[in-house]
Amino acid sequence: MQIAVLGAGMVGSAIAKDLSLNYEVTSFDISATSLMKLATNGKIKTEICDLSNYDAYSNFLAPFQWVVCAVPGFMGYQALEAIINAGKNVVDISFFPEDALQLDIVAKAKGVTAIVDCGVAPGMSNLILGYHDNQMTVTHFECLVGGLPKLRVLPFEYKAPFSPIDVIEEYTRTARYVEQGQLISKPALSDVEWHDLPHVGTLESFNSDGLRSLIYTMPHIPNMKEKTLRYPGHAALMKALFKAGFMNREPMLVDGQTVVPLELTTKLLFDQWKLEEDEEEFTLMKISISGEKEGSRQHIEYLLYDETDKTSGISSMSRTTGYTCNAALNVLIKGLFTETGVFPPELLGKSASSYSFMMQYLKDRNVIYHQRISGGV
Repeated sequence: MQIAVLGAGMVGSAIAKDLSLNYEVTSFDISATSLMKLATNGKIKTEICDLSNYDAYSNFLAPFQWVVCAVPGFMGYQALEAIINAGKNVVDISFFPEDALQLDIVAKAKGVTAIVDCGVAPGMSNLILGYHDNQMTVTHFECLVGGLPKLRVLPFEYKAPFSPIDVIEEYTRTARYVEQGQLISKPALSDVEWHDLPHVGTLESFNSDGLRSLIYTMPHIPNMKEKTLRYPGHAALMKALFKAGFMNREPMLVDGQTVVPLELTTKLLFDQWKLEEDEEEFTLMKISISGEKEGSRQHIEYLLYDETDKTSGISSMSRTTGYTCNAALNVLIKGLFTETGVFPPELLGKSASSYSFMMQYLKDRNVIYHQRISGGV
């Protein structure tokens, strides 16, 4: 069984290492440095490749039966399209802004299964909602989620296991949520609230565009919202950067030089936000689902708290995202889900066997979702 992993960043590397325990894995990336780190594993083959050359995908993917797409978000849609056109089944975690469901017709024509948005959130949050939507009448869904460093360093108190541009994208996209059956749009970083949460104490939440495919696949659920978690004060700081013009995309002239503020900000934040290999961080996600089952009100909560694995050094965000991706890939490999087309995780979650398999796969890697069920709203 040969698997191609496109992208050897922190998450892509975690994916490749986990898959190499049971399969033949080849990682592709343009960074020789990233690939050299993976090559020391001894089980993973590596190839330097410009993954933005989408016309080449059919050739270099020809030997592979399965593909994982872990490229940066700005490349994600075109990379996924190229993988599907190459006729390869794929699980994608690139979280691009475009609508992946537009590729559904092509995937069906090619006989391909593509599972998209398959990380922690979007990803497991969708899977969990899809499973319970198949078991009950859901009226309320809320997801609070964030990945943060354990050591708080001012001013940002934030580190990212991936490119800052992907984080900034979350702060620039209009946030959409559903309230009383109506689609509501607000700026990202709006509606800041504070929460006292297990393991970490007080965090703030703010609107972000995390519902994504749920808006289209779950239109019958009247109330749905996802909010991003950060240490208190982060949203206000980011809003100040926006107001000062640091996030503008339009070029401006500075002392005779053309500068794009967003590009400069991203470059400056790369060092500020870079998660070093020895830095510990955690992922926290709280999911709340309310509705009716068999004539009675039911409220379900899931809580995930996960930290950097001190033995392997793999970051929590890499574990919780990457292992979810691998769980979904194994669902396909083992034939638990065989439909063709493009599927966000909530549609995969409607399969009880797929849901159970993925939960167990994560539990086996000590990524544990604690569930609590009670009556009432």
